[in-house]
Amino acid sequence: MRRLAIQAVTLSLFRFTSLPVQLWAFAQMGLMRPALARVPGIGFWKLCGSGTGEGFTPIPNRQVIAILATWPDPATAEAATAGAAPFRRLARRALESWTVVMEPVASRGRWSGVTPFAPQPSATMPPPAESADGLPLAALTRATVRGRHLLRFWQRAPAISRVIGSDPNVIFKIGVGEVPWLHQVTFSIWPDAATMAAFARGDGPHGRAIAAVRAGGWFDEELYARFRVLSARGSWGGSDPLATRFPALNREAA
Repeated sequence: MRRLAIQAVTLSLFRFTSLPVQLWAFAQMGLMRPALARVPGIGFWKLCGSGTGEGFTPIPNRQVIAILATWPDPATAEAATAGAAPFRRLARRALESWTVVMEPVASRGRWSGVTPFAPQPSATMPPPAESADGLPLAALTRATVRGRHLLRFWQRAPAISRVIGSDPNVIFKIGVGEVPWLHQVTFSIWPDAATMAAFARGDGPHGRAIAAVRAGGWFDEELYARFRVLSARGSWGGSDPLATRFPALNREAA
């Protein structure tokens, strides 16, 4: 069966080192919004900051800016994130940048009152937990933390971050957010569905935190999504995080 055009989702990361460039990048998070909204093909988008350490901690990381966006298809996503003015402007001043292009395979919940990700109908897709053709899978969790639960949430979050960082199966991980402490996004990439599920559902800090969230109603709004990783471009930490296990996904090497 011929597949319909698929929605593409991108996460673009930019790292800035010197303080003057960091201040410039911080200013761009406000100034570049109108230009970003006018990029041809862009749909839902968010400009985010990051946390320190493993990326998901209450201490902001001034070095990192993230842009998450949806596009009508992977070709548009790749062209826009490489050539559109807001992305080029950040990349020129960044020490390094990395963009991952993905296809949504499952999504539940809302983000800023909308459902941003559009997986294809199940008739044309394998089961959401599975990866086709051996492609890696990405997981994204986004939540708005209720103010009265902030302390309890951030008492648990660093432990979850440490466990993700020490998991030998995780290929990449980062925590980003629109508003520090209140709006939080966790993003990670895994080689397959089994390793992703083992972390998410195991009897560890993550599993216990999920149980506490559900029992206590810690979040005002939440979204859980899974993606199939299609390609990557650039470097993070000096190399493409996918290069060792999935070298064929690197567009610059292709």
